[in-house]
Amino acid sequence: MIKFLTKGLLRDRTRSFFPVLVITISVAIVVFASGFMTGMMNNLLLDTAVILSGHEKIVTRAYNEESMLMPNDLALLETDELIDKLEKEYPNFFWTPRITFAGLLDVPDEKGETKSQGPVIGMGIDFFTNESRQVEIWELERNLVNGTLPVQKNDVLISSKLADKLNVYVGEQVTFIGSTMDNAFTTYNYNIVGTFNLRKGQTDRQLMLVDISGAREALDMDNAASAIFGFTHDLFYDDAAAVTLRTNYNNIESDTLDIFSPYMLALRDGNQMGTMVDMSNAMLAIMGSVFLVIVMVVLWNMGLMNGLRRYGEVGLRLAIGEPKGHVYRSLILEAVIIGLFGTVVGTGLGLSITYYVQENGIDYTKGIEALSNSSVVMPNIFYAQVTPDLFYIGFFPGVLATVFGTMLAGLAIYKREMSQLFKELET
Repeated sequence: MIKFLTKGLLRDRTRSFFPVLVITISVAIVVFASGFMTGMMNNLLLDTAVILSGHEKIVTRAYNEESMLMPNDLALLETDELIDKLEKEYPNFFWTPRITFAGLLDVPDEKGETKSQGPVIGMGIDFFTNESRQVEIWELERNLVNGTLPVQKNDVLISSKLADKLNVYVGEQVTFIGSTMDNAFTTYNYNIVGTFNLRKGQTDRQLMLVDISGAREALDMDNAASAIFGFTHDLFYDDAAAVTLRTNYNNIESDTLDIFSPYMLALRDGNQMGTMVDMSNAMLAIMGSVFLVIVMVVLWNMGLMNGLRRYGEVGLRLAIGEPKGHVYRSLILEAVIIGLFGTVVGTGLGLSITYYVQENGIDYTKGIEALSNSSVVMPNIFYAQVTPDLFYIGFFPGVLATVFGTMLAGLAIYKREMSQLFKELET
C-alpha cells in the first residue's frame, strides 16, 4: 500500500511537489530560527562570561565577598596544582587563571617625565598556553586595531579608547603604578605592542591586557590568581549543568569556616546575571513556541485545503465502491509520506544553514557601533548553534500539523451520501 501510494505521489506532482516544497521551506525556517535564537542568546552570555565571569569561576570565599574591590590580597594560591586537579575532575571544561587589577598608567615623554596619566583596569590572562584559548575567545586577532599580540611577559595590549585618551602609540613604553598582592607599592614597565577595540560600548574604555606572567611579576603573585575561569569546550553555556557542577564542587571542596578555601560560582551567580539567564531562557521559549505554532497553523491549513481540493476525487472513489475507511486511511498515509519526506529534507537544509552561520556568524558591527554609548556587553557577531533538539523539532510542524490537517479535512468523507455522489457525477 505504501509503495503504491508513493508511486502515485511521484507521478502526480500536483499532489506532492507543492506540499513537499512548502513543508521543506517551513521546517528549514523552524530549524534555523531555533538554532539562531539559541546561538544568539548564548553569544550574549558568552561575552559576559569571557570578560567577567566564565561559565564557572573559582575564587576564595573572602575574595567573593569583596570582589568589587579587586582584593588580590585574598587571591587563590597554588593555582597550577588547582588547575591540574580541575582538568582531571572536570574534563568537559578548560580552565585558565586570571588576575584582575587596577591602578594608574603613566606615559612618559622624551625626558622621562609624565606626559599623561590615567586610571586603568588590567587583566592578566594566559596568552602563551595553547590550551587556555584566550586569544580565540577574546577574538583578539580580529579585534586588533594596530600592532601584534604579546610575545613577552612585559608586552601589553591596551584598548584604542585608552590609547587615544593617553595619546600613546604602539611601540611606546608605559609604567603601571599600583599595589602588590601584599598591598605594597609597585611600579612596572610595559611595552605597548598593540591596541584593540572589542566593539562592546564602554566595556574596554580603560582596559589593558597582559600575559598573566607579566601581571604576576608586577604584583608579586607567583603561582597565584584572582580567579580561575572555566569554559565548556564548545563555548555553549548550559545553565542547569553549570549550577549542578557548582553545587557539587562547593559541597566537596569548599570549607565555610576557611575564608581562603576555593569557592565556585556559575555564570548566573554574577551581578544580576541570574535574572538575565532566566529572561533569556524565557524569551527563547516564548519566541520559539510562537514561531512553531504559526508554522504549524500554516501547514495544518495546507493539509486541510489539500484534502478539500480532492473532494471530487474522493467522491468518485466512493462511488465506484471503495470503502470510506480505506479512502480516509489512504489520505492520511499520503500525508505521512509527504510530511516525512519534506521534514527530512527541510531538517537537512535547516541544519546546513545553521551550521554555516555557527561557523561564520552574521556581522552586526554597524548596528552595535550605533550603541557605542551603552555600557552593556554586546557581541558584534551573532552565531547560530546546532543543538540536539534541531534534529527532531521539525517533526512537529512538518508531519503532525500536515497529518492533522488532512485528518480534519478527511472527516467529510464519512458525511458523503451515495445519492449526493450520483447527483454530483451527473453534473
